[in-house]
Amino acid sequence: MEAKTVTLYRKLAYSSPAFALAVVGIPVYVYVPKFYTDTIGLNISVLGTLLFGVRIFDAVTDPLFGYLSDKTRTSFGRRRPYIAVGSLFVAISMFMLFVPPKAASGYAALWFGVSIYTLFLFWTAVTVPYESLGPEITFDYNERTSLFAMRDGLLIAGTLAAASSPALVQWAFSLPDGAEGERLKYFWIAVLYTPLLVGTCWWCAIAIKEKFKEQARPTQSLATGMRELSHNRPFRILLVSYTISAIGNNLPATLILYYVEYVLLSDLAELFLLLYFVTGIVCLPGWIKISHRFGKKNAWLASIVLNTGAFIWVFFLGPGDVVLYAMLVVISGIGLGATLALPSAIQADVIDYDELLSGARREGQYIGLWSISKKFAAAVGVGAGLYILGLAGYTPNAEQSATVVFTLRILYALVPSVCNLIAFGIALSYPISQGVHNDIRQAISRRQVGQQVADPLQPDRLLAGLATP
Repeated sequence: MEAKTVTLYRKLAYSSPAFALAVVGIPVYVYVPKFYTDTIGLNISVLGTLLFGVRIFDAVTDPLFGYLSDKTRTSFGRRRPYIAVGSLFVAISMFMLFVPPKAASGYAALWFGVSIYTLFLFWTAVTVPYESLGPEITFDYNERTSLFAMRDGLLIAGTLAAASSPALVQWAFSLPDGAEGERLKYFWIAVLYTPLLVGTCWWCAIAIKEKFKEQARPTQSLATGMRELSHNRPFRILLVSYTISAIGNNLPATLILYYVEYVLLSDLAELFLLLYFVTGIVCLPGWIKISHRFGKKNAWLASIVLNTGAFIWVFFLGPGDVVLYAMLVVISGIGLGATLALPSAIQADVIDYDELLSGARREGQYIGLWSISKKFAAAVGVGAGLYILGLAGYTPNAEQSATVVFTLRILYALVPSVCNLIAFGIALSYPISQGVHNDIRQAISRRQVGQQVADPLQPDRLLAGLATP
């Protein structure tokens, strides 16, 4: 019988890359767009279009790398080679993005386009196999919640560190204000994160041994595999609800600097980010306990209600409402950890259901589609959000018109709240509880030794055994 617990060392080894990979989160989605528009001189609509385009590019690379990692067989495993080698290229691409040359706006757009496409190509090559490794580590319903909570807790901590890094670097190195100071700031961020990213990925690749190195390769094509995944009803429910919710969550992440500066007329955006992420980290252990007692689905739904119930009031704020905004940020941040960790733990259970139906472990293909969902949500948040802001008449480093301010309020607060309400309604029909998951794991074990089993979600459907007893 497989041990139900995962040692702290293995949890840390697996989770640590999430801390470093978070540098591709807040800096790229929040700080880098403003750095390239206000310091480098790149047109905001051009930048938004490039960021949206790179997410379309990911729609091809995400499932492709998931499929390739499912098929890969080496003495080092099927996931770990991608994590180890890919991290080197992620580091190089990140350095290119954060340290652009001084050039005309046309060349700057080319440099940004090449570096952002390269960064996300190799980031996909690392993150899809990395996330695919997680569901293989344990099959226990509650232990998975603890494992993914640590991974996503470190992701939040890494996001907090990344969000704080511009201010910390400027303070630590006494950098001047202005364009030259901004360039030096991102140079030092790149210098600090490069070894951290490579080191944590290599620790994970060395410390975590894979369980399914000898499993038969998938025989179906990528397109056929994607069609088969679409037949997994719990996955469809989870993917659609998560994507809609993630679109809502990415818009505020992209627009917070603009909202705080031009709607609240404040320069405390980094403090608000700190409050949000610290609250999320502090409250995450509580969500683990809630999920153990009431189930992952119910805990996730509760976090959506809490987040939305607080954040919708941000729409009504205006100049000077910084204290009220800070209170709403803290209340909203209580649910942050749950909105990240619980869907990941739920997804691992969905992959088990696919194993029951197909007889194969196809984490890579599932994570590939999941990654598309996350990046599509970010594309809407970054690309469409900035593009609409540009159409509204946004002018860098200037007082904004009433139209721009109103557009910011809608995109930052109202649209995300509506998205979360829609996601909540869809997620209500998700069918896998702890009891159902236990039935799925038992059915997998019986089917592997040749017994005919009933589908726990459709008891009238019988599944033939996979081997001769």
